This record gives sequence, structure tokens and C-alpha cells, in this order.
Amino acid sequence: MTTITDNSIPTTQTRGTKDEMIAFVIMTVLLVAVPFSGLYPFFVMQALCFALFACAFNLLIGYGGLLSFGHAMFMGTAGYVTAHMAKVGTIGFKVPLIGEFMINMGPLSPELSIVFGLIAALVLAVVTGLIAIRRQGIYFAMITLALSQLIFFLYLQTPFTHGEDGIQGIPQGMLFGLFDLSKPTILYYVILVGFLIGFLIIFRAINSPFGEVLKAIRENEPRAISLGYKTDQYKLMAFILSGVLAGFAGALKVFVAQNASLTDVHWTMSGEVVLITLVGGLATLYGPVVGAFVIIAMQQYLAGFGQWVTVIQGVIFVVCVLTFRRGIIGEIGHLFKRSL
Repeated sequence: MTTITDNSIPTTQTRGTKDEMIAFVIMTVLLVAVPFSGLYPFFVMQALCFALFACAFNLLIGYGGLLSFGHAMFMGTAGYVTAHMAKVGTIGFKVPLIGEFMINMGPLSPELSIVFGLIAALVLAVVTGLIAIRRQGIYFAMITLALSQLIFFLYLQTPFTHGEDGIQGIPQGMLFGLFDLSKPTILYYVILVGFLIGFLIIFRAINSPFGEVLKAIRENEPRAISLGYKTDQYKLMAFILSGVLAGFAGALKVFVAQNASLTDVHWTMSGEVVLITLVGGLATLYGPVVGAFVIIAMQQYLAGFGQWVTVIQGVIFVVCVLTFRRGIIGEIGHLFKRSL
């Protein structure tokens, strides 16, 4: 298996940034034209949500060198909270020896529901980050997996998630009172704008002094410490940013699928985002986007094979590891000596 640094292209930073910006313009034009192409909009919207999820995950492992096996907890948490606020809009909590308090705000608008979802993902990322960031390597991965499983069983028992049934029939509503999300074209462009905002935040973070320190920590953390950087703080900031953006993907996905379920919190979802990132290209800006479209297309168009889709995915993953060790975008970038 290739290492993360094998995907690095020996170009100057200016040239690399220019390549990435050109690719961004091409990607944006193609995505804007999707409603006129005859492609199934639900497939593209779902792929965009998973692409943002994978980009957030890639920020942590590809540029920070931190492998999280529990990233689905952020996506699922934001999805549950967004769905609950959009459908019911109540916040209840119990204070020992005093009683139960309930705040009823009624069903909230999509933008306010998403804000509550992001706050939930932020709080969860801060708490889990403070616990997990104290360890490295396989121990960090195992702690994130354990925390994710803890969150899964919590949501399985918590009444507001409706257990295995999940939250169904989520109203799409009017975004900012102007955009009717029940219309597929409007919903598509809202999801696209959300994806592009998240993508640009990651792009800016990577191409900033913060991103350079993250790469230094990935390459040689003891040396970064010797240069005076407080590496734990940088890793925690990357963990929180990645968790919030993963939550943003989950909040957007709620309005596409109109449901929130345990599937989005399960450890298999965390494994799927690893698969998406590796197939597309680890430590590449556009690898997770391409990987998401490949994996979601397989699930969409090979659905007739039932459970065999998982086997087919496994075979493709093995082939990629053996032949395209840098991932699709990693191999293309390496072939043309371009930073993508």
C-alpha cells in the first residue's frame, strides 16, 4: 500500500494551487450543468453529500495523518438533530432531582435546522477530539471507533431517534423562506452550493499556514514539536473542522433522503468513507469527490445484485490497492505531474 506522501506531486505551491483552481472551475461547471444532462438528480445529490463527507475525512487523514474509524458519528449526529428540528423542533432535557424541561419551538426552517445540526456536530467533535487526540496511530483509530459505537448504541436507545425506525418523512420546507426544497432542481442547486462552500473551506484550510503545519505534523510530528508548534492544538482544530464539515454533509443529506437512520451512525459508514477516499486518492483534493461518485454509482446502478454489491466493492477495492495504489486522482496527478 502506498504511503500518504507518495501522492505528493513535486511542484511548486503556486503551480499546485493553480492546478487545483483550474480543476475547481471545471468541476463547478460540470456540476452546474447536471440538471440539463439527463442524469438522475437524486444520485448526484447523494454523491455530493458523500463527497463532502469524504473530503472532510480526507482533511484529517490525508493532511493530518489521523485515521478516524468513527467519523460517521458526526454525519449521523448532525443528520438526526437536523431531522428532528425540521420535523418536530423540540428540545428536552432532564435535570436530576428537579425535573424535566421541554422547549417547543415547533418545526424549524431548513437553515435553522442545519444550524442546530452543526452545533451538535461541533459539540461532539470537541468532546471526542479532546479524548481521542491524546493518542496516536492505531490507538487513535480504536478510540474513535469505540466512541462511534458508543454514540450508535446511545441513538439506538434514545427516544427522539425512534430507534431502528429512524426519523421518516422529514419536510424539506422553504430555505430562507425563498427556496422551495420540494422542487428537485432548487434542492439540487442548494445541495451543490452547500457542497462547494464546504469544499472551499477545506481548500482554504489546506492552502494556508494551518494546512502547512498539519502536513508537517503528518510527515514528522517530533520535528514539528521541536520547531515550537503545539501539535495537539493543531490536530484538535483539524479534528473539529473535519467533524463539523462531516456533520454539514449529514445535515444536507437529510433533505435529500428525507430520513435519518442508524445506518448513518454505524461503523460500516465510517468504513465506507475510508473506501471512498482510498479509491479516489488519499491526500488529494479531488480524490474523495471522484471516489464518492464511483462508489455511489456502483450502489445506485448495481442495486439489482443485492448484497453482492458489497462483494463487488471489495473486489474493486482490492484491484485499486494492487494496481491504482495512489487512487484514481492520485495516479492521474502523478502521471501528468499535476497537483489535484
